[in-house]
Amino acid sequence: MAAVVMSYYCKPSPFLGHFPSYLAKSSSRQVAGTAVQESKISALFWGSKKSVQPKELDVSVSLQDSILTGGGLEKQITPKRISLSIISSISEVSSHEWDACNLDATGPDKFNPFLSHGFLSSLEESRSAVKDTGWMPSHIVAKDESDNVLGVVPLYLKSHSYGEFVFDHSWADAYYGFGSRYYPKFQCCVPFTPVTGPRILVRNTPFRDQLFDVLVSALKDLAAKSQVSSLHITFPTEKEWHMLKEKGFLQRIGMQYHWKNRNYKNFDEFLMDMKQSKRKNIRQERKKVSTQNLSMKRLRGYEIKARHWDTFYSFYRNTTDNKWGTPYLTRDFFHTMGSKMGDQVLLVVAEEGDELVAGALNIIGGDTLFGRLWGCHPKAYYPSLHFEACYYQAIEAAIELNLNTVEAGAQGEHKIQRGYLPVLTYSCHYLIDEAFRKAIEEFLVRESTQVKLVMKLIHDSGPLKEGLK
Repeated sequence: MAAVVMSYYCKPSPFLGHFPSYLAKSSSRQVAGTAVQESKISALFWGSKKSVQPKELDVSVSLQDSILTGGGLEKQITPKRISLSIISSISEVSSHEWDACNLDATGPDKFNPFLSHGFLSSLEESRSAVKDTGWMPSHIVAKDESDNVLGVVPLYLKSHSYGEFVFDHSWADAYYGFGSRYYPKFQCCVPFTPVTGPRILVRNTPFRDQLFDVLVSALKDLAAKSQVSSLHITFPTEKEWHMLKEKGFLQRIGMQYHWKNRNYKNFDEFLMDMKQSKRKNIRQERKKVSTQNLSMKRLRGYEIKARHWDTFYSFYRNTTDNKWGTPYLTRDFFHTMGSKMGDQVLLVVAEEGDELVAGALNIIGGDTLFGRLWGCHPKAYYPSLHFEACYYQAIEAAIELNLNTVEAGAQGEHKIQRGYLPVLTYSCHYLIDEAFRKAIEEFLVRESTQVKLVMKLIHDSGPLKEGLK
């Protein structure tokens, strides 16, 4: 992506507070004891797919091998030499070895499908998350002397902040305002997917905790050697979030709206836990759908044909064109992902006669139904259909499949009155520049206070009956 440097005034973000005044007095910054000269830039526009290309990762950047000795009671274990490497495509690791790391990291009961080889490789093979779109795969792989994969980290070199759902555009503005460069940066995440899950995926061995530490150190070392501004680990588990704080990462929290299954036998049982006014509203919304000559279907695996994906892609493009402006995912992604993930895919469709008019994409995990994307026919409007396809059908499916949770994606206060309540999400941020790190740390303290206050207010006035949280 070509860099476009312009003389443009960016109003300072009210969320960042004030950066130390001494930052503006010099065009150099201190990084690990070395002064690095920076050119003065007023601002930089980053576009959707035509901004700054990620610089090539220096192939001379190597990660240090480590010796793992085990710990705790395992005193007789033979030490293992672990070699670390950076790969430019997930295809360089077999699906069996990658998925074994994912399954051990999550456990079968909480299996996370977005961390699977099938999902991540679909993003790369379809050219959705590749260098040309500002997502340069730079995954870290840990192997023992026998070439067994013991740990993996999904990692990308980013030239923008799109598709992350943890917003740091104001941080980039501040960097450029003081003549520093924010991009490229490293992002440890699942592209375009605000779903919580482990990010350091390690096999269940006696060396597990040591290998976690080694991989985190490797991430920090890679960021420093590559001379990027920062390293971001978004939507990790709460456990990882706490562990990464001890490794020098700043902590950030966010909020999403999730539905919890309280052992409901059917949708009506769920409604009985809602306050009367909310229960009435939901019934009215569902009735509107049934009176519009619409039929709802839930399709899984082989039931989803190529024509469904082609039509759903047109719906997805309608949503992105109206809401975001740029589609992150290609048509090929849906076909490839659907083929690789099989019965883990649940596509809710609305039909008027024989015509598909709307759809909502869901992915089934170990104990959770993940609602991901929605779209409808561009020339039609059906009142309440969005709520039916995205929220009520998902709740019914979760009850039928005996799943504990429905995660309905990022943002959306309208979810609250439909039974989805706020939960915390987490992210961790490692900034190389100490002055910027301190300023952003102060901002994150203030931000977390506000997030917790909003969550309390929503819970206190939530849609459920008294005594239910």
